[in-house]
Amino acid sequence: MVKDPSKFSPEQQMQTVQGIFASISDQYDFLNHLLSLGQDFIWRKRAVRNMHFFSTMKCLDVATGTGDIAFAVAKAFPTVSVTGIDFSASMIAKARKKLAQKKTPPSISFIKGDATKLPFPDNSFDTAVIAFGIRNIPDRLKALKEMTRVVLPGGRVIVLEMVSQQNRWIQTFYQWYLCHILPAIASIFSPYKGAYQYLGNSILLFPSVQDFQVLMKNAGLKIIKLESLTMGITQLFVGKK
Repeated sequence: MVKDPSKFSPEQQMQTVQGIFASISDQYDFLNHLLSLGQDFIWRKRAVRNMHFFSTMKCLDVATGTGDIAFAVAKAFPTVSVTGIDFSASMIAKARKKLAQKKTPPSISFIKGDATKLPFPDNSFDTAVIAFGIRNIPDRLKALKEMTRVVLPGGRVIVLEMVSQQNRWIQTFYQWYLCHILPAIASIFSPYKGAYQYLGNSILLFPSVQDFQVLMKNAGLKIIKLESLTMGITQLFVGKK
């Protein structure tokens, strides 16, 4: 069983998350769609709609996973070049495999790298996005500062993340689902039930919407949009440099 992420040191958390994603990479896409009841498609579309390309025509997808956001950007903006970066070699391999299977591969590249040490010069992208990944980064402020650094002035940093509920009744059900139902369903398809126990805990322990806005502001961003999705299960944050 995987422990509560709040009890890990930053180094332990990163090692644990790397192990988790290595173990579930083959089932990752299927389980995401199943466990979100297909809502993850809608959430990603909302994030892509809020992107703005005005100079470099480049997008950075941080913690790209298997590349779902990167592919969504390429579909919505065919002239935009997308770079997906992730610290999990297994996830990057899966994303590259999906790219190779495209009959007409879009302009996407996938590289392995650290969200807190992005290997790009300042002002390289019009938009940087992270979807369902910021909660797994111990130093969230540093990651946000890096994303801010690599976008142009006037560029956007977009964060899409599952959050705890404000509504007490919804929160009770949500906590029960994340701690019991999600791992039980996942265990049918994945041998690593503990992975989804960890991920459920990481959602429940994520900062409040208000506290996360403060982090974005401290990273040098002006919040230009907040959108609550699917009864507040997921939150879209849009910041401008």
